[in-house]
Amino acid sequence: MKKIIALVLVLAMTLCLVACGGGKTASGTKVSVFWYEESDVYLSSVRDALNKELDALEGITYDNQYAANDQAKQLDQIKTAIAGGTKLLVVNQVTSGAADTAEDILAAAGDIPVIFFNRAIGTDGSELPVLEGHKNAAFIGTDAPAAGHMQGQMIGEYVVANYDDIDVNGDGVISYAMMKGDEANVEAIYRTQYGVEDANLVLTAAGKPALQYFDAANSDCYQVDQGGAWSAAAAKDYMDTNFVTYNEANGNMIELVICNNDGMAEGVVASLQEKGYNKSGAHVVPVFGVDATDNAKALIADGAMTGTIKQDAEGMAAAVAQTVKAVAAGSAPADALAGLKDDRFSIAPESGSKLYVAYAPYTGE
Repeated sequence: MKKIIALVLVLAMTLCLVACGGGKTASGTKVSVFWYEESDVYLSSVRDALNKELDALEGITYDNQYAANDQAKQLDQIKTAIAGGTKLLVVNQVTSGAADTAEDILAAAGDIPVIFFNRAIGTDGSELPVLEGHKNAAFIGTDAPAAGHMQGQMIGEYVVANYDDIDVNGDGVISYAMMKGDEANVEAIYRTQYGVEDANLVLTAAGKPALQYFDAANSDCYQVDQGGAWSAAAAKDYMDTNFVTYNEANGNMIELVICNNDGMAEGVVASLQEKGYNKSGAHVVPVFGVDATDNAKALIADGAMTGTIKQDAEGMAAAVAQTVKAVAAGSAPADALAGLKDDRFSIAPESGSKLYVAYAPYTGE
């Protein structure tokens, strides 16, 4: 009889574990992570690292959802997750820099904590009233202008040191192309602006002419991915088209290419290599990106790409995961940020509810 009772108890426990998906799933804090889209190269690295970080946390269960670059879809996903009992929202907002969208998300969330990450939720300080007005909100990202400033400094120093080699046309002026990832994205706007402005500061200080955009008819002085996807395909298509008119044979070669991210830089390099450039023994058109993805590091190691700015995917993931852990344990988001002890992170001077993950230049190791 005792053996039968014991067997029944074992079977009951087994059925419970199967039905509940394991003890961790049954009793864990449910976290929903929302991504603006699935194919972004840098965010794929963040997602891989974040999944590992969240998997290692006791008492945390989570799911990833993708909005296909559609803000309305993402808001619907958030509302559905809330109705399904999620206890914490981690949001990579589709509409970068839109404080009103962040307010909509927070209104839907109510008392549920929201950790925004990576994509800015405001411009020119418009995110501060959002964060300060909601005790359950925090932002983890980067100081948006910093990547542009750092990239511009890197470009200026490289051009000064290699001016004659870069000046294929021999006209004393460096002709450049700029690949912008998204028309409205805050990071894209600042990278596009400061990647050139800061390079020119270095050049003029060294007595060199400012960079000159290759197409005088384009007053924007950039070519943008119309899909807002920062894609290699868009950048390659632009460069392929550019080369029809602007090439070495015509004496108006594009001599330098600046990209908002490494994905677009990869597309540019692919186009250049098809034309015989940026290969071993061939002329290298300097190409600069942002993110320090594994593919970009490999291109830099091969000499096909010149430099990038490291946007720390592992650091971003660690900051989000550690904040999730603290908030799930009962901390307010701002207190969770303040409790993070890691040299990769710093509290933004303008708000205790903002955490910055540091950038760093990368030209190979």
